[in-house]
Amino acid sequence: MANFLKVDRQKMILHALVEGNSIRSTERLTGVHRDTICRLLVNFGQKCKEYMDSQLRGLNLRHVEVDEIWTFVYKKQGHLEAEEKAERFDVGDIYLWTALDQDTKLVASFVVGKRSADNARRLMVDLRGRMTFPTPRQSDLAGAYVRITQISTDGFAAYPEAVDLAFGPYAKYGQIIKDYRNSDQPGRYGPPEMVGTDRRRVFCMNEGEERTICTSHVERHNLTIRTLMQRFTRLSLGFSKKLENLEAACAMFLAYYNFVWRTRKPNSGKYRVPAAMAAGVIPNLWTFNDLFNAVTHNAV
Repeated sequence: MANFLKVDRQKMILHALVEGNSIRSTERLTGVHRDTICRLLVNFGQKCKEYMDSQLRGLNLRHVEVDEIWTFVYKKQGHLEAEEKAERFDVGDIYLWTALDQDTKLVASFVVGKRSADNARRLMVDLRGRMTFPTPRQSDLAGAYVRITQISTDGFAAYPEAVDLAFGPYAKYGQIIKDYRNSDQPGRYGPPEMVGTDRRRVFCMNEGEERTICTSHVERHNLTIRTLMQRFTRLSLGFSKKLENLEAACAMFLAYYNFVWRTRKPNSGKYRVPAAMAAGVIPNLWTFNDLFNAVTHNAV
């Protein structure tokens, strides 16, 4: 059982997972059975989610970019039986929804589930609960609603209603729709070429602010996810067999990304501080040991 592993061994296993190793690769490296590794992953991932839920509060985020990244659980959507499509929400196509702050690169909120209007609302309501809102008196003194953030998304039809439900007049919101054409490169998986963008002011944005609508940073973050999480690697056998395992793996990785991971400044070779430090959540640099100790102590 995972609970019988020594703490140093637990740290070694979990650190290997967040650095991009698969379950079976970690099994070969550590000599610990994959079932034990999965139990340890689920337990620690749940604690990571609880820790982020308690710590990522009272945030001041200038511009939040929102996107979804695709994977699947157990088998792809096209292989599901009719009964499975009608009755089960935990198999087939699954998306990781992320809300990333443009300035600090903090992933302030995330949801794992189907690409549905309900999950869009869940994400926005959760994001709202993590941000600092002005009091009614502050809005009265300003003579208008105080915009606490700007939100940019793709053209998914459920987003406008979800943003309006969660933020109302307190957020600027715009959509960017990117147009692609098929790649000229031979082969099935040649990358498409982007040929144009359409930026749309949805509400609370002034004329001329269209150029600020952007999802490039959260889309670049999707590449980090696919690189370091085997469950999102295309054309591989690393996909999740259970939704519970995927949720725990996402929570663990995003906790590691927020509190430990240091992104690099473009064309400089220099590293930024961790996203949580940039957002004022933690006062200094953390290692994985610091994260492990904070998460396990918080769960006591």
